[in-house]
Amino acid sequence: MKRALVLLGAVAALTGMAFAADAAKVMDAAGQVVENMSSSKQIPHSLIHQAKCVAVIPNLKKAGLIVGGEHGTGVISCRTSSGWSAPGFITMGGGSIGLQAGGEHQDIVLLMNDQGKQMLTSGHWDLGAEAVAAGPSGDSVGGTQSTGWGKAPVLSYNHSSGAYAGADVGGSKLDADKDTIHNIYGQNATLESVLSGQTETPESAKHFVSALQHVAGK
Repeated sequence: MKRALVLLGAVAALTGMAFAADAAKVMDAAGQVVENMSSSKQIPHSLIHQAKCVAVIPNLKKAGLIVGGEHGTGVISCRTSSGWSAPGFITMGGGSIGLQAGGEHQDIVLLMNDQGKQMLTSGHWDLGAEAVAAGPSGDSVGGTQSTGWGKAPVLSYNHSSGAYAGADVGGSKLDADKDTIHNIYGQNATLESVLSGQTETPESAKHFVSALQHVAGK
């Protein structure tokens, strides 16, 4: 019995290490995507600075060309009174995502205004036509929020082949990656508690948060 318990403990420890390693890779990749945003003029800086939450799904896997399903894991951070929150872990899957021709993966960036943040924290995860729109490019948006955001509280961008462009992610769905959240922040942590600033940013996430602060401001 003791040997079995020791074995189970070892398996649990190894599983935790695997979760942490995978989470670190996702956060590093997301940090790189955010750094690329700073030199890109396709995503208007005015919108990045107005965003209340930013989600990044790096290396989204595609199941087919033009028509098919997608699945990816990523992170999201929201503004708090003390700056950007520690990253919450999410998954994205569902319907086809635009601009699928060319390349084996895509990086997806979602910018959310106040309404988008409220939808997220209240559990509305379906990215329907009224919730999300392809984000405008740098030369097609003014400096005001009403011009940039339009009626959709979430703006989506795709990074493929070295350039960002507005992406159609309608029909997709976001979900909290509860297993990773619990492994990184503890069993009592939820996505909402992480995004509200109730958890400390882990060392492995500081690259992502620092890049976000540099691009979007505090």
